Amino acid sequence: MSNIKLIIEERATNIGKFMVGRLLPFRQKRMVGPFIYIDHMGPVKLNERENFDVLPHPHIGLSTLTFLFEGSIMHRDTLGNEIEIKPGAVNWMTAGKGIVHSERTPDYLRDSPLYMHGLQIWVALPKNLEQMEPQFSHIEEKQIPSWTEGDLQFKLVAGEAFGRKSPVPVFSKLFMLEIKSKTKQVVNIGHELYGEAGLYILKGAIESEGNIYEPKQLLVAKDSTLCEFTIKENSTIYIFGGEPFPEERYIDWNFVSSSKALIEEAKEKWKAKEFPKIEGDESEYIPYPTFNRK
Repeated sequence: MSNIKLIIEERATNIGKFMVGRLLPFRQKRMVGPFIYIDHMGPVKLNERENFDVLPHPHIGLSTLTFLFEGSIMHRDTLGNEIEIKPGAVNWMTAGKGIVHSERTPDYLRDSPLYMHGLQIWVALPKNLEQMEPQFSHIEEKQIPSWTEGDLQFKLVAGEAFGRKSPVPVFSKLFMLEIKSKTKQVVNIGHELYGEAGLYILKGAIESEGNIYEPKQLLVAKDSTLCEFTIKENSTIYIFGGEPFPEERYIDWNFVSSSKALIEEAKEKWKAKEFPKIEGDESEYIPYPTFNRK
């Protein structure tokens, strides 16, 4: 991407029994548009004795976006939702004033080898919606806008761009695009973007201003409207961003807010076990960590 401002390398992070590659937040760039947290999960093969089990835990002030390339996750939450997330679908959960959810290997796969690979993303809510009622949406792959321009394959995972709108019910001006190419070619899409933009290379490589960039790198642009680069053959990339918020966002464990007081309130509420319970998944939970490493 021309006018690259910052290059962020994936950093290995342990989220319990599972290692991920963390991209955001980063000490020099806490957010890109409203995107405040991005983990690259896998790819990893879990054997028949291993399972993906993220125990019940709370959120406030954000929406979560789960997007799988491989594998399967059973989502449960305190709104009563229980749905299997499969590759290509978008799982969008808005915490607002507070929600609890768990993410586990579905029961029918728990004694089988399983590949896991995907992105887990947090999108901060606008200040006036941080205390909204929690909501949940699940968008199947066939509902997500996809199109081809020459040899480029596009998918609008969330938000608005290219005169299109994803059915994912976002609450701010943002975009998340998937671009795939089997051939080497120039990509010039800056005129379709706005606000801030980051480019994540999942597979293959891109070339910009004589430099080659490869997987596990997040490139942050100085100006999204100047987004131009050469995509290499057999590459898959994700471009995301949008209009930044005027206020700073604070992050503490699983809580995001423009107000430190709201975060402190949520912390004490979780410690006191005052959040709602997930029906059918209430026997275990993740306690507030003694040392917050985010």
